[in-house]
Amino acid sequence: MGNSKSGALSKEILEELQLNTKFSEEELSTWYQSFLRDCPSGRITQQQFQNIYSKFFPDADPKAYAQHVFRSFDSNLDGTLDFKEYIIALHMTTAGKTNQKLEWAFSLYDVDGNGTISKNEVLEIVLAIFKMISPEDVKLLPDDENTPEKRAEKIWKYFGKNDDDKLTEKEFIDGTLANNEILRLIQFEPQKVKEKKKNP
Repeated sequence: MGNSKSGALSKEILEELQLNTKFSEEELSTWYQSFLRDCPSGRITQQQFQNIYSKFFPDADPKAYAQHVFRSFDSNLDGTLDFKEYIIALHMTTAGKTNQKLEWAFSLYDVDGNGTISKNEVLEIVLAIFKMISPEDVKLLPDDENTPEKRAEKIWKYFGKNDDDKLTEKEFIDGTLANNEILRLIQFEPQKVKEKKKNP
């Protein structure tokens, strides 16, 4: 990775990240220094990642969801994220193109990493999402999606799949691009739920 003595990001990684993200050299260098301050080893563990995630959801339990997000970005499966994996994660979840975000969402829902998604995997991720939703926000959800089971069922029906069918990455991306309801259901944005209730 970078030169640990000088704390500089290697030229190769810097160029690769600039090519594959929207971030500038200055932003990447600043974030790298901050990353090294917080993670002197140059790697972030799953526990550190969960702790960071918890700060964004102080009144919820994001542990399960954070584990799935971490897994989806730990590309070399070593149980840590290096700076490159961390920046790719940041880019994909905040500024990536729609197709890139959907590729990431597929890897998030593909819990066992076998290249397909089952209805049980959808339920597992939706259960993790629901742990981050406040009881007040759950009350604002429509009746047919106000429990993890109902929401998973609704997602699965939109894809036109039977209970024991599998969903390929292409089917997942094409189906989501063709139906904004699927996109809304596979994520959770509490502010949008509140706004929808105020302005039906």
